[in-house]
Amino acid sequence: MPDATPSEYPGQRLGLPATGPGSIGRLGRRLGALAIDVATAAVVGYAFFHSTDPVTGLLVADPWAANIIFAIVQIVFIPTIGGSPGHRLVGMRVVRTPGGWVGLWRPIVRTALLFLIIPALVWDSDQRGLHDKAAGTALIRA
Repeated sequence: MPDATPSEYPGQRLGLPATGPGSIGRLGRRLGALAIDVATAAVVGYAFFHSTDPVTGLLVADPWAANIIFAIVQIVFIPTIGGSPGHRLVGMRVVRTPGGWVGLWRPIVRTALLFLIIPALVWDSDQRGLHDKAAGTALIRA
């Protein structure tokens, strides 16, 4: 049965430090990483998969292409470099909570749940979203 006692800081129950490298990544870094990854996917989607908006006549990115590019980046880069390019640029990485390699299926589950949005918005006391809990991962400072 999980420990129900409140922790002094996010990540304490996971054996992570309160601050510095290895501590839980905070909201500002998470939002920065997400903004970088979404913007990159949108730019690539626009560059290679754009169409003309019938109403305005402007070129727009295909939203399906941008979402697929975002998913591919998450699934490929989390197990290979420890996080998406956005994660790495803001100084974070995705790790397995018991330790060891993240593997191949965890990034797939994590990304699929991330697309549902709600699991990423519901956090536990360790500031891990439901998508991270389901995948057995945590987003920590590098």
